[in-house]
Amino acid sequence: MLNKLKIDTRLLKEMDWTILITAVLILLYGVVNIYISAGSYYAKLQLIWLCLGLVAVYASILIDYTVVKNYVVIFYWASVALLFSTMFLGSVVKGARGWISLGSRAIQPAEFAKIGMMLMLAKKIDDMDGEINNFKNLSTLALYAFIPMLLIVIQPDMGMTMVCFFIVLGMLFIANIDIRIIGGGFASIFLVIVLAWNSSLMPDYWKRRLTSFINPEADELNSTLQLMRSQIGIGSGGIFGSGTGLEGSSYVSSFVPESHTDFIFSIIGEHWGLIGAILLLLLYGILIYRLIKTAREAKDIFGSLIAIGVTSVFMFSLLQNIGMTIGLMPITGITLPLVSYGGSSVLTAFISIGMVLNISMRKKKINF
Repeated sequence: MLNKLKIDTRLLKEMDWTILITAVLILLYGVVNIYISAGSYYAKLQLIWLCLGLVAVYASILIDYTVVKNYVVIFYWASVALLFSTMFLGSVVKGARGWISLGSRAIQPAEFAKIGMMLMLAKKIDDMDGEINNFKNLSTLALYAFIPMLLIVIQPDMGMTMVCFFIVLGMLFIANIDIRIIGGGFASIFLVIVLAWNSSLMPDYWKRRLTSFINPEADELNSTLQLMRSQIGIGSGGIFGSGTGLEGSSYVSSFVPESHTDFIFSIIGEHWGLIGAILLLLLYGILIYRLIKTAREAKDIFGSLIAIGVTSVFMFSLLQNIGMTIGLMPITGITLPLVSYGGSSVLTAFISIGMVLNISMRKKKINF
């Protein structure tokens, strides 16, 4: 039994350790800032999630990902079923019925459905031998992407919907989808947004979030108050940081809601300044570069697409989260990967990283 839980050392030597080490460093940097923002309680919880995340990484690399491919359909539909259950069992958090309570904690099924969708698309494109530029195959892929995204929209969770969209976009782009189809897709999405905007389908607070970042001063006492305070905090950090490092004593921790989750970058900007922000971006740059490298070196379409899907999550979440804290993007519930506090987001981030490590370990045949 124990032998089945062991990984051959030759495989471990092939693994891209830089990905894992960089991810852990990013999370530890986040823990420090969570402590500054919300105190030791959440910082300790985040360390617990780190430990669980490392266990998830080990579980993710234990079995050859080509074998896991045979069970993707089960995982996909199980994640969809869990996502569907939020309509009846879900708790409302930040305006979305997207959480299922487990005692004093809660999980966000959309985080797991995101991985399920990614795996299913990778499997289907691999089964199609990359031939996606025909109506039948593209319709099949669209259907598998549409089902979880529809359930996420119903919650409603604008941030996760956007993440899923960019996963699909990134994977299809790498699979050499016809650029005209992408153009048509964007046109269709624009039409859907226009129709939804003029109906009761889109909540009013979504509309305010989508428009307030364009002119934040217009409603700075209501919908843009969080953004305005975030900008003040980041601006006060200057180049080297403001030096306010005691637990809960900074401007952002005192006046910006969700500063340990969605607005953790505001804490980084205030406390560590431009230098601290650049350090974080450098770490992300290393991580994303190694993810792309794994995608390029993967031995099959399935592995390459999984790595690109994970890369798409990190890249878009990074741009969206930082962008919303400085007024360049609309405010959504997208967390800063591995930095923001959150059990589901940390756990699924490490599961995703584990999948990429699995691919990096098995990019070439090893004779046993």
